[in-house]
Amino acid sequence: MRQMKMLAAMGCLGLAVALTGCKGEEPNSAANRSEAANSTSASDNRPRIAFVTNQIAAFWNIAKAGCEDAEKDFNVEVDVRMPAEATAVEQKRIVEDLLTSGIDAIAISPLDADNQKAFINEVAAKVPLITHDSDAPGTSRLLYIGMDNYRAGRMVGKLVKEALPQGGEIVIFIGRLEQDNSKHRRQGVIDELLDRPEDKARFDPVEGVIKGEKYAILATLTDQGKPEVAQRKAADAINTYPDMDAMVGLFEYNPPACYQALRQAGKLDSIKLIGFDENDVTLQAIKDGHCTGTVVQNPYQYGYKSVEVLVALLKGDRSVIPADKFVDVPAQVVTRENVDEFWADLKAKKGG
Repeated sequence: MRQMKMLAAMGCLGLAVALTGCKGEEPNSAANRSEAANSTSASDNRPRIAFVTNQIAAFWNIAKAGCEDAEKDFNVEVDVRMPAEATAVEQKRIVEDLLTSGIDAIAISPLDADNQKAFINEVAAKVPLITHDSDAPGTSRLLYIGMDNYRAGRMVGKLVKEALPQGGEIVIFIGRLEQDNSKHRRQGVIDELLDRPEDKARFDPVEGVIKGEKYAILATLTDQGKPEVAQRKAADAINTYPDMDAMVGLFEYNPPACYQALRQAGKLDSIKLIGFDENDVTLQAIKDGHCTGTVVQNPYQYGYKSVEVLVALLKGDRSVIPADKFVDVPAQVVTRENVDEFWADLKAKKGG
């Protein structure tokens, strides 16, 4: 009997505890449900910013790292989108999807600025819109974050002159020429090699040889953003242009494609390689003496500053818009002398 009373008392005590609970420890308590709801609400109320690239590439992973750091620093949500296909149609689909999802602001690297003007203006009428990496002049975009691609092209031309001081014949490799940055980058190389005065409105035709006093541009080969096509064209160029003295790759994946083609053909020591952007293959080739140098952008800052500027604009701060609507992130030359220092800094930004 006594045992039954004790069991009954323990049962009542257990029931009382279950009904009363222990404040702050019960996972389903009203207080915790309220706290979780407030946390979710706070997260949902953060501004949503999109960073849209022109394709998938290692270059853009560096920009993504900048976006992720800015996301933490400015307490916003950043959606980085890289088109699986490097086409204006795919970019448009991505942006339309972002707008439908309620995105607050967009930074985009236009694939074909001339033919995307109407679309860019339409988007800019709905949310704050800026361009990065490649601009869209003549549109309603609020500003452009990037480098002066024409001057960067001339920096590449100077590297070619260092590699071939007596002159020579070169072939240029580039993703596409519909982009604003591509046109200026290529033209900068050509104008530097032909010792022309600066003229950002100039555009030499793609077809035919462009010949100067010491240097000749045999061809400009495009690949529409496809690394496998770039490598095939690099290999073909070695056979098509037997007198070629240097290969110049102007998109991030072009120098590695040229390097692989030269290595397979046994031409690393007879044909000079000059690069653009900071692919690991390119940097290792510089260390090994198989690439004269590369002109690098700062994609980390493209990502970080795009978020920083859009956060300010969403708060109504238009002081971040310069008079010329250009936020300059200067290019840098990387050669054997500074490649180790540059590469270490790059790895730190990417998190190892």
